[in-house]
Amino acid sequence: MNYTPYQSHSPTSEHAASLIEPQTLKSKVFLYIVECGRDGATDDEIQVRLDMNPSTQRPRRVDLVREGFVTDSGRKRKTRGNRNAVVWVLTKYTKTEPAVQQDLFGMQAEYE
Repeated sequence: MNYTPYQSHSPTSEHAASLIEPQTLKSKVFLYIVECGRDGATDDEIQVRLDMNPSTQRPRRVDLVREGFVTDSGRKRKTRGNRNAVVWVLTKYTKTEPAVQQDLFGMQAEYE
């Protein structure tokens, strides 16, 4: 499967993509998830912490999942919009008991 980081019908999108180093952006997302340890992070938390647009952050996290570095922890936390969101962790942490979680606002999270 070939992934193009831009809209193929849009020359401006292609140009903008050529100015971005995807590996650097993916590395930022990965390193933040590493920093979160067993607590993990939701996409919303990653976007806030890294000041990254959802359309920029989410594809990098999806790549990390596809590559086997990051996985769904089986837990959820509330987003800023009060919606349940997947907590993403390093794949190695899914083999052990999860840590007590706090959401973005410091409240104990509820798991589904």
